[in-house]
Amino acid sequence: MLSARDNAYALLGLTGAAGGVVWGYAGRTLSGAASAPDGPVWLRLVSEPEGKGTGKLWEGPEKAERAMPAAVPRPRLTGLRDWTVDGWEYRAELYEIVNTPPVSRSPVLSHTVDLPDTWWSDLHGALDHIANVPTDRQAVREQYIRHRVPEFTGVTPGEITWTTAHGDLHWANLTGPQLTLMDWEGWGTAPAGYDAANLHLHSLPVPDLAERVRKEFSQVLDTPAGRVGELTAGTEILQAAARVPFYADLADSVRQHLDHLRSPRATRARSARG
Repeated sequence: MLSARDNAYALLGLTGAAGGVVWGYAGRTLSGAASAPDGPVWLRLVSEPEGKGTGKLWEGPEKAERAMPAAVPRPRLTGLRDWTVDGWEYRAELYEIVNTPPVSRSPVLSHTVDLPDTWWSDLHGALDHIANVPTDRQAVREQYIRHRVPEFTGVTPGEITWTTAHGDLHWANLTGPQLTLMDWEGWGTAPAGYDAANLHLHSLPVPDLAERVRKEFSQVLDTPAGRVGELTAGTEILQAAARVPFYADLADSVRQHLDHLRSPRATRARSARG
């Protein structure tokens, strides 16, 4: 990947910049600041074995740039370049620099954060805009929900209300105190409440913030449709716990929360609000 980054510099007329690199899961991506002739940019390098450079994750950022309205705060994709070498496919993506840092370096929050009310209203607006984007992309497949949610939660989902979602809404993909939504690989259709549920579950180690997320999105989470989104997000975390250390640490809290969702008292409370 470091050699491929040097190749991307040559292809795109870039030079390195201070600040280090950011590695993605299992070394599949490599990102960092770079200098272009007209100013600083952010370079994101993606790799796949030859013949695999296609599909949802590969195409997600490019399709998001075309489909998402300007009202959704995100780093704008300004350039792409693909090449293949030594049995691997690479894609170099150039983005505008985002000067506001992520709320957390880890997807799972481990510290208290103080976000202004405008941040929360901007997040509501962004998710509303995303929900209205028509797409045939799938962030979560119905087959997965029907098969895996009962396996990991003991609950058989009923009717699913679909909407368009960011698909990976956690604290490392959100900047603050000025909001930007990062990482558009996995966007597509998902159960209602899926994005809000993901943010809530990734907040569980910080109870005050988890409560704030829950309150902000109670209108969707405290409904039967939102419950399916929450069960789906929880299932994905529990399934990933076997291979991702920070999800292994989060798994017990997620199980306890899902147990609460299944309790008769919680069901009665949702019915009263609904």
